[in-house]
Amino acid sequence: QVQLVESGGGLVQPGGSLRLSCAASGFALDYAAIGWFRQAPGKEREGVSCIMSSARRTYYADSVKGRFTISRDNAKNMVYLQMNSLKPEDTAVYYCAAGPPASASNWYARDLYNFWGQGTQVTVSS
Repeated sequence: QVQLVESGGGLVQPGGSLRLSCAASGFALDYAAIGWFRQAPGKEREGVSCIMSSARRTYYADSVKGRFTISRDNAKNMVYLQMNSLKPEDTAVYYCAAGPPASASNWYARDLYNFWGQGTQVTVSS
């Protein structure tokens, strides 16, 4: 059974950092592209970042470039999202998702991804 489980969310002050983790089971992570998405209350789910199976290609939303870093450890079947310099507008439920290889033109498309985790809440507030 394919499963993705996110962890690492929480409450953090503006300017702080969090590292989200996505644990995959039921499939070999190294064949998949992994994306991080987020959904704030009243807003659509949006793509935050994506990493290809080789980890040599990564993509970021403009709103998080320079602050967030995605990485993966295929041996552990884990993907991480390091979030620094967090802002109140980063508050959302964060989801990881697995899908086929993506490109710069479609990595942020929700329907590209076949499997989704249950999400982890990130709240940035003083």
